[in-house]
Amino acid sequence: MSQELSKLNTTTIDEISSSRNEPDWLKDYRKNSLSIYDRLPIETSPLYNKYTDAKKMNPEKVTLSTTTTETIPSFLTKRLGELENEICIIQVGTNIHKINLPEDLKSKGLVISSISDAIENNPELVKKALEASKSGEDKFTALNNAAFNSGVFIHIPRNLVMDKPIHFMICLSEDGHSTISRNVIFADESSKATIVQEIYSPNIQTQQAYLELMNTHLGANAQLDVTTLQMIDQHAVVFSTRRTDLAQDAKVNWYSGLFGSMLSRYKIEYFLNGTGASCNDSEVIFGNNEQSFDIQTNVNHESPATEGRVVEKSILRNKSKSLFKGMIRIKENAAKSNSFLSGRSILLDKDAKSDAIPGLEIFTNDVKATHSASVAQIDEEQIFYLKTRCLSQEEAERTIVEGFLEPLSRKMSFQVRAWIAYLIESKWDNKELTINTDEELAKFVEIEETRYNEDSEMEQHYKYR
Repeated sequence: MSQELSKLNTTTIDEISSSRNEPDWLKDYRKNSLSIYDRLPIETSPLYNKYTDAKKMNPEKVTLSTTTTETIPSFLTKRLGELENEICIIQVGTNIHKINLPEDLKSKGLVISSISDAIENNPELVKKALEASKSGEDKFTALNNAAFNSGVFIHIPRNLVMDKPIHFMICLSEDGHSTISRNVIFADESSKATIVQEIYSPNIQTQQAYLELMNTHLGANAQLDVTTLQMIDQHAVVFSTRRTDLAQDAKVNWYSGLFGSMLSRYKIEYFLNGTGASCNDSEVIFGNNEQSFDIQTNVNHESPATEGRVVEKSILRNKSKSLFKGMIRIKENAAKSNSFLSGRSILLDKDAKSDAIPGLEIFTNDVKATHSASVAQIDEEQIFYLKTRCLSQEEAERTIVEGFLEPLSRKMSFQVRAWIAYLIESKWDNKELTINTDEELAKFVEIEETRYNEDSEMEQHYKYR
């Protein structure tokens, strides 16, 4: 079954649901979400509607299917080989290509599966995640709840501390069909884990779409580090909605590197539900050609002594553009909370454009909350100064960009900094956007490991003479 998104109806929903033998409660949930999707506008806020490029996704060109081809794109072969012995789940189109879960972790209760298997084996947790997503709040949340045809489920059990990351790779299929993915992550009490999400697509002329809805739940004292690297081809679009709920003293660090796609629309929500919960969200955007990035990040302080930090930085070339919409909400019961929100953009060409709309909603006293936004073209005096130090125009621009990202990158791990630096360099040089742990990327990691270690200065001096 292949169906244009513009012709999505209850018959389509029935076919998706029946092909997976879903329970009646889920079929009803899907149909209710579809009715909400049909009546909602693209943006519920009239303020945001003025700026959004969400209409760039053409529903008549985006096609959905209950099944897609299982062919693995050739450019992924090397990366898949590197993940052969890693903890991972690989999704190509609507198909789960591979799950690698070591027996020792499986025996400790770690679950990595498709969302279809989770609906059968972990129905209560899946239902909890579905109920947390309010279809009435956003048109594309409703779309995903109605028509998801794939997805991943990860459950990290209580007290499990993982020393190796879980790799979660998604690639759109080569047959041109789009993917609507429903991803659910549960990190139980006192657990600790790292998740690396890589998103790819083949280079085809069809307007494919990766539509994602991800629910993440952290139990008391849990810690989760998540890295999202989006490297989709510029003929495709990405619509991602993420909701993260944190219990008492839970902590999430989320790092996003957004480099690909014609249009990237991300709606990110953090709900700090327990006392002492904290979130740290760092977003790096590098756009060129006519790419558009539409990012909305909201931090909701629901309990006392919670902390939120959101920093978004955009680097824009050619005719690319970014829109950053951010909101800090500190509720009546969230005294002694501390929150920071920042969106900054650097424009490398005159036709590049960036808008920022940060906001505060504070309903109590005894809190700290601040927001900031800045958009500026590259400083010609800085360019001139660097040129007097024998740098070319391009080298000067790259040096300024490195300095622009430096304060943000200090919050990241060595590996994440290396990945982002490698992708920025690849995109600057118009190379293929993939990450491979080959010798070239290993050099980036080595540099980042010693970058802030003053004791290594002498050692590095002799090493590279």
